[in-house]
Amino acid sequence: MVLKVYVSGMSGNKEVKKRQQRVLMILDSKSIQYDTVDITEPGKEGEKEMMQNKSTSNGGTVSDPDPRHPLPPQIFNDEEYCGDYDAFDMANEIDTLEVFLKLAPADTTAVSSAQIELKQENGVAKDGEKAEEEKKAPAEGEAEAEAEAGAAEETGEEKAELKATLTTAAAPVPVPVPVPTVSPESNSTSAQLLDSEREAAAQ
Repeated sequence: MVLKVYVSGMSGNKEVKKRQQRVLMILDSKSIQYDTVDITEPGKEGEKEMMQNKSTSNGGTVSDPDPRHPLPPQIFNDEEYCGDYDAFDMANEIDTLEVFLKLAPADTTAVSSAQIELKQENGVAKDGEKAEEEKKAPAEGEAEAEAEAGAAEETGEEKAELKATLTTAAAPVPVPVPVPTVSPESNSTSAQLLDSEREAAAQ
């Protein structure tokens, strides 16, 4: 099986050029053998037609989101279509490039831990895994009950401490009230004022 990357050596679209370079760079860095097919070369009309007919993804770019014909780079394994740049890039990101390129079987034994977790969440865990989980379940339940009881005790103590703090904080603090001191002079002045007022009222 030969991996083929269909490219355009005469494309005026900068994004297409960058994508082509990135695909080839990634394949080189992973030491994956491939053949480059330049659909713009003379005599490659049949290859170009085959690429356009068999490509199910159009490889749209920012400048041309819905191209009339599928844009390179398009990746094939012999005559079998793998995908366009976006699918290639995604497979590279999630580390499933060999499966995407059809170089490794899809049902590989090296299943990621994320997939196993997902299966368990969806209830598709294997029988052996289920049995182990059932064995663990009672012990885990006891541990959880103990943890909850401990947490309840802690919260009870915390509440008591908090209550004590609040009561002391809420206790009224005596505030000294200043008592006005009246000098004998001011007493006599006020007496004089009262007398003068009475006299005025009498008149």
